[in-house]
Amino acid sequence: MTEPLPKQPEIEPLTRIEILGYMGVTAVLLLVLAKLWQHFRDISLLPLSWAGMALPWGLAVGMGISVASSIIYRLWPAYRHSANYYLALILKPLQWPDLIWLGLLPGLSEELLFRGVMLSDLGLNTVALLVSSVFFGLLHFSGPQHWPYVVWATVVGLILGYSALATGNLLVPIVAHVFTNLASGCLWKLGRLSGGSAGS
Repeated sequence: MTEPLPKQPEIEPLTRIEILGYMGVTAVLLLVLAKLWQHFRDISLLPLSWAGMALPWGLAVGMGISVASSIIYRLWPAYRHSANYYLALILKPLQWPDLIWLGLLPGLSEELLFRGVMLSDLGLNTVALLVSSVFFGLLHFSGPQHWPYVVWATVVGLILGYSALATGNLLVPIVAHVFTNLASGCLWKLGRLSGGSAGS
């Protein structure tokens, strides 16, 4: 016998303008924090290069994260519950063209801060990977009842961070992050159109 999932808290739905505004302000704050951190700590960032296999590797990592998320969404009810809440909160008010911003704003600002600045400053090693991933996960905290989403975001942070370390190119996690956000947004919107739900 399984225990029932906690009831969703009643929250005031946000408007499209509020969601876009929050995304924009959050992206600017993260970029400012990254630039200040870089300035005061004199950090040498990983290169951001289109050369070689950066784009295909980024897309492959993004597809891998999306497939893994879809599997976990189907197998782990607590994560499905948490993801549905989080995605509905963010995506429900947005229109299809807004999903471009959903991909680009967090994909650029979060990767610069967590995989660019934090991972580099902490030493580009296993400890740096773990610490930056935990902070990335905590950024996605939306309440104690939604801890599974934080756990999955932390795992995603580990994958993105490892892709940066393995390739030595910040573009790889940026492309993967943008792709993952776009894919989850599109799948959720399509799921709504067909009357179901899609995993992130």
